[in-house]
Amino acid sequence: MHRACAAAIFSVLVAVAQPSQAATQQPASGPPGLEADWDIAPVLREIGEHAGRLTPALDRIDAREWVDRGASETYAEQLQLCKEQARAVADTARELARNPEQLASSIDLFIRLQSLDVMLLSLEEGIRKYQAPAEAQALAALEAQNSASRERFQRYIVNLASTREQELKVMDKEAQRCRGLMTVPAAAPTKPVRKK
Repeated sequence: MHRACAAAIFSVLVAVAQPSQAATQQPASGPPGLEADWDIAPVLREIGEHAGRLTPALDRIDAREWVDRGASETYAEQLQLCKEQARAVADTARELARNPEQLASSIDLFIRLQSLDVMLLSLEEGIRKYQAPAEAQALAALEAQNSASRERFQRYIVNLASTREQELKVMDKEAQRCRGLMTVPAAAPTKPVRKK
């Protein structure tokens, strides 16, 4: 019985630890509410491509000239951070598209996207003030092109986290059941009664 419990726990652990292998072996879509890998992968690729399109727009910004005209040095630093973050978003999204069920990488990508959005808003203010309002509007329009993919990715992360949470609950319940079976004392063997 102990081996059966150990085998059950092991199989649940393997299923939780390697969801991408299970997904590639079974053609069925994922749990209800969780998009299949092949459905979310194009969204991730689009997020990566969009970040790649931001780079040329960021290269056209000359924050050094702003600083020379009295702007804060922070703008130059933010511009550099935006470029780095855009490259990181592009790379992370492309990598994640190969195996979308990685929760930690998904959260990392989402945080990077949020960080990039905040820094871009600040840069847009600098562009309006020190460069040209039309260029700030163009950057804002380019940034907005990715909003549908970002929202869909956010829903995917929530569903993925919920799915992982449910899997862990099942695993914990099974572990508790097996632990209960293993801690039950074995009944003492009964001696046959002799007839006199």
